[in-house]
Amino acid sequence: MSRQRDHGPMNNGLAAALSVVGDWWTLLILREIFRGNVRFEHINNQLRVARNIQTDRLTRLVSGGVVEKIRYSDKPERFEYRLTDMGRDLYGAIIMLKAWGDTWVLGTPTPLIVHTSCGNPVAPVATCGHCGNGLTFDDTHDSHPGSGAGE
Repeated sequence: MSRQRDHGPMNNGLAAALSVVGDWWTLLILREIFRGNVRFEHINNQLRVARNIQTDRLTRLVSGGVVEKIRYSDKPERFEYRLTDMGRDLYGAIIMLKAWGDTWVLGTPTPLIVHTSCGNPVAPVATCGHCGNGLTFDDTHDSHPGSGAGE
């Protein structure tokens, strides 16, 4: 279930996505869930985030439909956080952002992500779903530019 929200003059997919996953801790929590750390303590052991912040971000991810909270123990009551289809669909965007950070901020990939079927390190590239060609800023345009768009 996706949230419908009015972003005023910024009513677009990027603004909508950022309203759900657009902060430091949220993306790092998602990285841990993608890595299989689905329990609160496991995520916290990896990130060392303040518990109230982690609780807040997990609550937002659940309410945004990105993860679901699944009880695995009644006494004491404990939960796991599992990716929904919406959450799994974020993987490409997250590894693209990681690759950008590796290249432009760190200068080296850390750690490598390996493609299971071919055994090689992943080098994510944005491609057109129609023709398969790689995408760059210079060969794309918005079909309906918003305010502030160039002439």
